[in-house]
Amino acid sequence: MTVSLLPRIRVVAAVIGHDGKYLITQRRPNAVLPLLWEFPGGRVEDGETDAAALEREILHRLGVSVDVSECIGFESHTYEAYLLELYTYDCRIREGTLEPRAVHAFEWVRSDEFDSYEFTPADEASVAKLLGLRHNDP
Repeated sequence: MTVSLLPRIRVVAAVIGHDGKYLITQRRPNAVLPLLWEFPGGRVEDGETDAAALEREILHRLGVSVDVSECIGFESHTYEAYLLELYTYDCRIREGTLEPRAVHAFEWVRSDEFDSYEFTPADEASVAKLLGLRHNDP
């Protein structure tokens, strides 16, 4: 059994659907993994619930308030300096108008368009799992 000595980072992401499309965001050019796409969200701070982190991050990044529903997925991905634990939640926009406050861009895309976007490794795994695209799972 291998035990990772890397620091663990808990991250939450919102899967927000509307009219058959999903909201994705593009990371800023100066961010880690620059200009890659992901489901919106961010890091969970110490003592914070996943729902509170999602509400805070979505408001900060996109200027809208969300309702957080159930956890619909989990992925862990080892990067060079840390282990990322990504929890995805079904969410819906409660109020506000989307604007790219702390992201480079955002798009509403159909699931069959996801292949046109380069996602972060953890989000790519989440997309595949959520859409049932993995056929070679052990």
